[in-house]
Amino acid sequence: MVPVSDLDRAKSFYADKVGFNVDHDTKISDENRVVQLTPPGSGCSIVVGKGIVPEMAPGSLKGLQLVVSDIHAAHDQLVERGVEVSDVQVADESGFRPSREGDALDNVGFVFFNDPDGNGWAVQQISARG
Repeated sequence: MVPVSDLDRAKSFYADKVGFNVDHDTKISDENRVVQLTPPGSGCSIVVGKGIVPEMAPGSLKGLQLVVSDIHAAHDQLVERGVEVSDVQVADESGFRPSREGDALDNVGFVFFNDPDGNGWAVQQISARG
């Protein structure tokens, strides 16, 4: 569950800007609606909704994470789609720093973005899964 204040705005952001697939948009009643979205190629989905328990404050979810095989390609795609996304960052012993040419990015390359409500996402590069 990703807490949002405006379901239509959230659905548009995740589907049209971030590129998630809309699995279903189900209106149960005027007080209850569920929208399920899945990142391309993922076995995991998110749900935004109205009247769904548990209630969380919009924008209160931080640390959601996606994994991609090429962080630069993911960054470029998000920018092209109009998402305000950070430059590529590298996690090291001091936290995060801007990436530099030649950096090995597997496991440590990230970009960050927020949805319109402020829910925070990290996108991490992992080229191969073991």
